[in-house]
Amino acid sequence: MNEEYTISTDKAKLDLVVIHRFLSQEAYWCQNIPLEIVQRSIENSACFGVYQGNQQVGFARVITDFATFGYLADVFILPEHRGKGLSKQLVSFIMNYPPLQGLRRIMLVTQDAHRLYARFGFKPIDNPENTMNIKAFTAY
Repeated sequence: MNEEYTISTDKAKLDLVVIHRFLSQEAYWCQNIPLEIVQRSIENSACFGVYQGNQQVGFARVITDFATFGYLADVFILPEHRGKGLSKQLVSFIMNYPPLQGLRRIMLVTQDAHRLYARFGFKPIDNPENTMNIKAFTAY
C-alpha cells in the first residue's frame, strides 16, 4: 500500500457521511440510496475503508457467510484520489483477507471496471443461463 494510504477493516473508522455521499450522489448503481440502507448494508457486511491519514477516501464491502460465498459490492475511490493504484490495492487486500479465504465463489457486477477485476481472476460466469436474480425497482 502506498505509505500515504492505509486500508482498514475497522468499522468504527468508517465515515458514513463520505460513504453515503458517494453512493447516493456519484455511484451509478445506487443513486439516491437512503442513509439508513447504507448503514444497514455496512452493519451486515465485511467492510474495507481506504484512508489518507484519518480521512476516508475509498470503500468496499463483501456480503458473505464467511464459509462459501461472497459478493463484492460498493467499491469506490473518491475521484481526487484515483490514478494512484488504490483500487488495485483495495481489491488485492480484499482478495487476500484471511476470513475470505476458501470461499467457493466470489461474485460482483460491474458496468465499467472489468479490466480491474480481471487481473484478480474475475471472469464472466461460465453458464449465465443458470444464474437468476430478482431485480427490485426501489424508489430511492
